[in-house]
Amino acid sequence: MFGRYAMRERRRLSNAVTIGYGMIGFVRMSEIFNPVRRRLAAGEPVFAITITVPSIEVAAQAAHLGFDFLWIEMEHSPITLETLRAMVLATRGSPAAPFARVPVNEPWAAKRVLDAGVHGVMFPFTSSPELARQAVAACRYPPAGRRGSGPGLASFSWPQALAYHDSADANVFVIVIVEEACAVDQIDEIAATPGIDAIFIGTSDLSFSYGLRGRQDEPQLTGAIQKVVNAAHKNNLPVGRPAGTPEQVEKFRAQGFSLFQVKTELGFFTAGARDFLSAAGRAVAQPQTKSLY
Repeated sequence: MFGRYAMRERRRLSNAVTIGYGMIGFVRMSEIFNPVRRRLAAGEPVFAITITVPSIEVAAQAAHLGFDFLWIEMEHSPITLETLRAMVLATRGSPAAPFARVPVNEPWAAKRVLDAGVHGVMFPFTSSPELARQAVAACRYPPAGRRGSGPGLASFSWPQALAYHDSADANVFVIVIVEEACAVDQIDEIAATPGIDAIFIGTSDLSFSYGLRGRQDEPQLTGAIQKVVNAAHKNNLPVGRPAGTPEQVEKFRAQGFSLFQVKTELGFFTAGARDFLSAAGRAVAQPQTKSLY
């Protein structure tokens, strides 16, 4: 699957003019700086740390830990557009790229985070082919899409600022999130949407959509997940899901997954503190609250 994705990606870039991504001239792989796009094209898995705390310092530190991108959570956290912009500036030139999960699959939501300078957008509840097409169009300039041209802030923090429009069309990564039963019913059409870069399965919401209250070990959910994986691979798309441990990553990679949303910064903070205190002989207090994911 990885080999087919790499060939698809190279073909997309070399034929950028004819397939209408709005680029001027041909784009070489050397001009692709998005680490997620490059690693997936090389057949490697990618990992995102989930950022839920509105802290610029946390984002800056996380961007240098070895993750491929920051999953900046704007659907399930208090992070605002202003904080997102500050995070983009604070992580400029860092190894990890800033991506944002917008709160809704709407062009205006994508437009605002893209103009803040993010390198990828995750679209929640992409439950129909129409919404998949809408997500792609929101991230591409005409004639391929409907993104408005106002990238003054984005170009300031962009690695190829003088060619922002063409560079953004080549580098911005579009992830659609499947998390409803009705999306699984239409997954073949969703996965066939031109311009999607990856499909992510929101396994918790998908479980709730089937009435399973978040349970992850139900055959109905397992079958739905496999159906999404099959559709993604049929269209040479990487497919992702949450993963909380290295053991889960290994298990899910064997199932065909290659993009992983891992713990939040609070999750890593808690795990590290507990490991230290336990090794130091201090009884570890039981948590009274639970962080996201």
